[in-house]
Amino acid sequence: MSKWDAQFPDKLKQVIKETDKMIAPKLSIIDEQVLDNQNKFLEAFRNESIDEASLLGTTGYGDDDRGRDQLEAVYADVFKTEAALVRPQFVSGTHTLATALFGILRPGDNLLYVTGEPYDTMQEVIGTAGNKKGSLIDYKIGFDYVDMKDNQVDFDAMKAKIKSEKPKVIAIQRSRGYST
Repeated sequence: MSKWDAQFPDKLKQVIKETDKMIAPKLSIIDEQVLDNQNKFLEAFRNESIDEASLLGTTGYGDDDRGRDQLEAVYADVFKTEAALVRPQFVSGTHTLATALFGILRPGDNLLYVTGEPYDTMQEVIGTAGNKKGSLIDYKIGFDYVDMKDNQVDFDAMKAKIKSEKPKVIAIQRSRGYST
């Protein structure tokens, strides 16, 4: 072992050694994923001709920000999407999801969550919790959700809701640590 564990009792050192041996196969799989993902990004960087100038900061309004545009192209390439929006101005996942939903949905449209009730901060964005001002519901956007069945998507209930409500957006989102 190394110096970091010098103060540990021998019994704990043995547990660490046994645990390391036990999880080694899983760590090997993770290491392979890390290398695969690193390769995807490096290939995308090459495809977009990223150079040192691409990574320099900018000042002003960000017009013609070559580095930002290239970075977004890298993400679109890696994640196999039509486009990507990668900005430090998005301060949380909820902020990012809210931006997307307000950009897509219009009054009279419907949003359907098929993985149960959204988590608390999304409920405020939607308007099922909080003061509702400026929420999707405040903007006359319909909302409903389908409860999960045995912690799985209830496909029969989902199909029925899709048929009856004709949602413009179907959300499939489940965050760890939330019961909803």
